[in-house]
Amino acid sequence: MNKLTQTDAWISLEHHAPLVKRQHMRDMFKTDPLRAEKYSLHAAGLFLDYSKNRVSADVLDDLYALANERLLPAKIKAMFSGEKINTSEGRAVLHTALRNFSGKPVMFDGKDVMPEVMETLQKVKAFTQAIHNKTHRGYTGKAIKKVVAIGIGGSFLGPKIVTQALKPCKVAALEVVFVANVDGCHIADVLAQCSAHDTLFVMSSKSFSTQETLQNALSAKAWFLAQGAGKKDIAKHFVAVSSNVAKAVEFGMAESNIFPMADWVGGRYSLWSAIGLPISLALGYDHFEALLKGAHEMDCHFQEAPLAQNMPVIMAMLGIWYRNFMGAQSHALLPYYHYLRGFPAYVQQLDMESNGKATTLKGKAVDHGTGPIIWGGEGTNAQHSFFQLIHQSNMPIPCDFLFPVKVPYLDQAQQQTHHDMLASNCFGQTQALMQGKTFEQCYKELANTGLSEKEMQTLAAHKTMPGNNPSNTLIFDELNPASLGALIALYEHKVFVQGCIWDLNSFDQWGVELGKDLGNKVLDMIQGRMNIDGADASTQALIKRFKQAK
Repeated sequence: MNKLTQTDAWISLEHHAPLVKRQHMRDMFKTDPLRAEKYSLHAAGLFLDYSKNRVSADVLDDLYALANERLLPAKIKAMFSGEKINTSEGRAVLHTALRNFSGKPVMFDGKDVMPEVMETLQKVKAFTQAIHNKTHRGYTGKAIKKVVAIGIGGSFLGPKIVTQALKPCKVAALEVVFVANVDGCHIADVLAQCSAHDTLFVMSSKSFSTQETLQNALSAKAWFLAQGAGKKDIAKHFVAVSSNVAKAVEFGMAESNIFPMADWVGGRYSLWSAIGLPISLALGYDHFEALLKGAHEMDCHFQEAPLAQNMPVIMAMLGIWYRNFMGAQSHALLPYYHYLRGFPAYVQQLDMESNGKATTLKGKAVDHGTGPIIWGGEGTNAQHSFFQLIHQSNMPIPCDFLFPVKVPYLDQAQQQTHHDMLASNCFGQTQALMQGKTFEQCYKELANTGLSEKEMQTLAAHKTMPGNNPSNTLIFDELNPASLGALIALYEHKVFVQGCIWDLNSFDQWGVELGKDLGNKVLDMIQGRMNIDGADASTQALIKRFKQAK
């Protein structure tokens, strides 16, 4: 396979880029009245309008040609069939098997993993029902009223964002809260609101040794015993999602309440596994299963749709276009729905941990841009802050707008006021970003204002907006478990496609591992188990200052 920047499609795209940069989307819409119809599609309950992108039919054709030149269809098949595409760790990437409802086997090392997947799902279902129907009770016989989910990274962010996004589906009698930060303030604040009699702790760590997660779990355990509970009572109030059964049992957990996690499930792709236990507890198992089925529907679309009608592929290739040919450094996610406000942070981890790399699969340095900076915020709040930069800066910033057409739990009056206003802002912003406002328009508006010619010229220049800012608009009928599952899977596959094009391993995270390793060593230095002489001068000085102040 040719080097990426030497492929025919890449060279052709380099030729198109300066031509497209001279075009304005206003003119693209004028010359093609059917543009919006041509550049939109439905998949898995989601509707994508990608017509407000700085692309022509020739550019799109070359982007799909690039995907074929990089053997994308074969790589998609390899992931779903259990090949060890995580080459630096020698692992398969089978989070899609966790939501496989096709009835077909998924093979890994000659063994069908689906019986194990379904067995774990049944275990999650049974435990969820035991908590909800109050057959699993605390050590004093009280029903569980609060769940504290302890994890970090993918073991924390996915379940937290899903339960936040699906707040209207929550089980009323049970409160689920999340703790990740090793900052003692967080766990202290949460424990202050708990009662040892009716609180359940779910500790999620594949190795049962993640520094932050283990320390928070140990602090929770110490608090629990300080409330008057005995060591034998730990088994009723602590459960684990982990591969390290021995460590969990040593902690005091019942082996029957340890939920397995396979080695082929990456952390940032793990909410579909038993890591999703807090989701099931918060929303009910039926809603958790609906989330999985929504993701499975997007998986089927991703595997089966031709590249030019494939939603994850289209979004990924547009991202390639902006990152590598149009000078974009970042990508903004803008959910126009309050409960989806945490989604940009979720995609930030998913995307930047996956493709924030500069080494090819063969260990060579890349000679092209890779993962963009992912950021964003909730509309309409963001319109009154960072949208200014998107509208008038000289940096290209592609945006994704996300919007539910209906919010069933709002009454009719709210639908016609709040939600109509929200829709008008969402659609109006995509229009404003695309169209902009010319100097001539601004100058005309200042006529008869009493300003001098010079003042009019100056003010018109300040008010001019170039437009031509690209955006995708993703619409769904309502945000329910199925549509959220499809939405998350869409971004997972988008990230995977871009990693395939850039020749990256999107499933390791050696930068994260380095931080963990050095953090553990510095902790040993702070606590006197290791000599600080091995650290650099700056780190030594910081450790000394901290210890002196402490």
